[in-house]
Amino acid sequence: MKTHELWNVHFLNQILDTMAEGLFTLDDNGTITSWNKSMEKISGYPAREAVGKGCGLLQCSRCYGKKCPADISKCGVMRHGKTETKECFIRHKDGHDIPVIKNARLATDDDKHVLGIVETITDLTELKKIKQTAEDAQRKLKKVYRLGNIIGKSAVMQNVFDAIRAAADSQANILIQGDSGTGKELVAGAIHYNSPNAEKPMITVNCSALSEALLESELFGHVKGAFTGAHRDRKGRFEEADQGTIFLDEIGELTPYMQVKLLRVLQEREIERVGDSKRIKINIRIIAATHKNLFDLTREGKFREDLFYRLKVFPINVPPLRDRRDDIPYLINHFIQKGNKRENKEISKVSTAGMKKIMEHSWPGNIRELENAIEHAFVLCNYNQIELADLPVELRETQMEKTVNTFNQYDKTDQMKSNYQPHSLTRESLVNLLDDCGWNKAEVGRRINKSRTAVWKYMKKWDIPLQRKL
Repeated sequence: MKTHELWNVHFLNQILDTMAEGLFTLDDNGTITSWNKSMEKISGYPAREAVGKGCGLLQCSRCYGKKCPADISKCGVMRHGKTETKECFIRHKDGHDIPVIKNARLATDDDKHVLGIVETITDLTELKKIKQTAEDAQRKLKKVYRLGNIIGKSAVMQNVFDAIRAAADSQANILIQGDSGTGKELVAGAIHYNSPNAEKPMITVNCSALSEALLESELFGHVKGAFTGAHRDRKGRFEEADQGTIFLDEIGELTPYMQVKLLRVLQEREIERVGDSKRIKINIRIIAATHKNLFDLTREGKFREDLFYRLKVFPINVPPLRDRRDDIPYLINHFIQKGNKRENKEISKVSTAGMKKIMEHSWPGNIRELENAIEHAFVLCNYNQIELADLPVELRETQMEKTVNTFNQYDKTDQMKSNYQPHSLTRESLVNLLDDCGWNKAEVGRRINKSRTAVWKYMKKWDIPLQRKL
């Protein structure tokens, strides 16, 4: 071989040895004729051990779905001219499998005579590790920061997540307690949808939204003619939830009569439709929720003690937002993503000044109030971040302004609380109070020491619209 030809061969070998990909060649008999440095590193076989052997040395997991044939003429590459780029495994010299991308192509001369086969091997080991690390991190993130639609990384929320997982694996009755707006219904949903009965129905009933008679019909159903307007038989919510879960929200609002009816369901696991004497067996998991202290209500004689203990087989307390401030940034990010999708905007964050006010706020309305604040900001925000001026006025007030306002309004507020006790509340006084509070039902409830739901019930009773009429 001439000197320049030797130089070209030497130079070509150096080029091949600098490749990150493994590359080797086979002659038309299927014998390995070259083996670059990367192939040595990937396979563990030095060139001196590989050259002269067949490619079966690598024990590739995918050679057209078959083992490497002893006869090279039967090789799929020889018949098809190439292989599709594909992920597979080759066997390392030490015996372990290496994830790789393998590509092979037939080499021919100008007259289409077969010269051999060129194969490249790309090591996916590091990529697999990175991908696995990312997947593990994502699983950990989901495990630590959210469960279903519940978001939280604080220690108190980790306790809630642990309780949800434990509750989901059992059929015990659950009592969820927490302030209004803390996400009790989300907790109930997480329990159901992480349980073995996730494919079964979950029925939700707000016990404070209906009168006693309507609630009885809603829960138990009725037969035709049971009362005026009952023109046909109707299944109740208990029957609809059979084999699944029924979530009874605001359980503390049940009347004594309905408490007795519910206790009977818990004891006997059967119901009777209104106007019927036929008993219907049901198999349901009951999850109840309340913002009230049921223990105090039992001591006051307002809630049956036997019902209380049957409901709270496994209690879960959902902390208020003020006790889990570490979660606020994550919740804000979630609400911003929802807002961007809903409003077709591209808001990325809250400004430093705005976040400071948010973190200082006491959040009496909890997560619901926080979400409403972000929705309010979306209405005003025209840039890529929410500014302090975009937030509701109650968040923008400084602590000094709040103190001054509290001092100036002390006598007025104190007088309001004394004037608007439930026993003396009238339609006129409730409308006046709604006007004074900007028709914020939660604030009205705080001033009369009642829940927002109770305020709604008064408004419904006296035919007061939910919003001020203009």
